[in-house]
Amino acid sequence: MALRSFLWWFVMGALLTLSVLMVQGGLRDVWEGTQRTSETNMFVYLGTTLVGGGLLAGCVALIMNRLR
Repeated sequence: MALRSFLWWFVMGALLTLSVLMVQGGLRDVWEGTQRTSETNMFVYLGTTLVGGGLLAGCVALIMNRLR
């Protein structure tokens, strides 16, 4: 049950992070990043940001579930 809850909130956190990035800078800024670099660096930049947002949401969900 905890793993399913974590995965759900991880995905929701990653999607919310992506939506915030798109609202702030648009699709072009999300795709290119803050600097013009190689494609590998762009995937690392975007990937770590999305994983960070997902981990934050997943961990908060587990903590809130534990407190309940």
